Amino acid sequence: MLHHASKHLSIHFRNTTRRLFSMSLVSHEAFSVEKRVAIAAVRRACVVTSTVFNQLVRDRTDTLRKEDESPVTVGDYAAQAVVNTVLRNAFPKDPIIGEEGADALRQESNARLRERVVALATNALKGDLIDGEEAQWGLGSQHELSSEALLQAIDEGNDTGGPNKRMWTVDPIDGTKGFLRGGQYAVCLSLIVNSQVVLGVIGCPNLPIHPADPDGGKGCIFVTVRGQGAFQITLSGTGAIKLPYFRSERSYVLQSEEPKHTNIPLIRRVSDELHLTEWGMDSQAKYCSLARGEGAVYLRMPAPTIGDKKPYEERIWDHAPGSILVEEAGGKITNSEGAQLQFGLGRGMGENRGFVATVDEELHERVVLAIKQAQLAEDAETAA
Repeated sequence: MLHHASKHLSIHFRNTTRRLFSMSLVSHEAFSVEKRVAIAAVRRACVVTSTVFNQLVRDRTDTLRKEDESPVTVGDYAAQAVVNTVLRNAFPKDPIIGEEGADALRQESNARLRERVVALATNALKGDLIDGEEAQWGLGSQHELSSEALLQAIDEGNDTGGPNKRMWTVDPIDGTKGFLRGGQYAVCLSLIVNSQVVLGVIGCPNLPIHPADPDGGKGCIFVTVRGQGAFQITLSGTGAIKLPYFRSERSYVLQSEEPKHTNIPLIRRVSDELHLTEWGMDSQAKYCSLARGEGAVYLRMPAPTIGDKKPYEERIWDHAPGSILVEEAGGKITNSEGAQLQFGLGRGMGENRGFVATVDEELHERVVLAIKQAQLAEDAETAA
């Protein structure tokens, strides 16, 4: 019975989508070229990560680690090579901030790893053009890509960031543990101009296309430009749906699956105070789920530090695309004290005070207040 209901919802959803949102993301609006470039880069990087999982990860998740020649390392390098190649060809003057550098790949001891990365990136870039893509971005079968050119593309991500500039941020595989276990991960790209995020594109190869049909098709790209709304499309670049479009039967607090980076007990206090259900998920797919209406709140609070250990420093590529997606879907995002996020401080985001994203402003105020109360209770217990 439940299966038939889900199938009916899925069919109704597809018909409604075609009727109401039969639109193209290609337009003459601001940043229209940047939007098309970003979609192309993320889509092809998702091809890389999906290939890596299917060829190197499936049925081997018990033996994998994020180091040496592990599949996540291959995926990180190859996906960043693809994204940076597209950006470099389309916008050669724009600096890029990314996680990876290619020095290790140039070492002779890593020749096998280098060959695998080059082959994956080359295959993704040489794939046939689809609507909205341009050969001049380095795409299509007519382009010959050398190994060194792809390594140089990876190195393009070494910019230091800062204010008063136009720059891209790249996270080739956000949510590495989710990637390794076949769960949620994301390919994330954003454009920041003068410290403000103006464009965000997030690819989620494993996210169900519609929440009401979790066993149906998977693979989404989320696209937003400042002042133009937020949309979900398929991995093939079609079927634009304006966000939000779903209302969950339960009110969820989305949180990280990785306890090392976030204060799970504090989040639990806040959830209990607001009578919300916790939902753990890897990567910026949490922002995407929140933006389309699956959750009510996304919380990420800094984990307590022990001894001389420095607090975990959040990076701008971890939150820039997701932050604009939530805002353009009608939500709000700040740090845990209600202050605006800072994307012009460099590669990092300054002192880590946590992140609060909600579906609306009234709820946001209640969450910030609940965090203050939970922190006071936590401090009182620690002092006792």
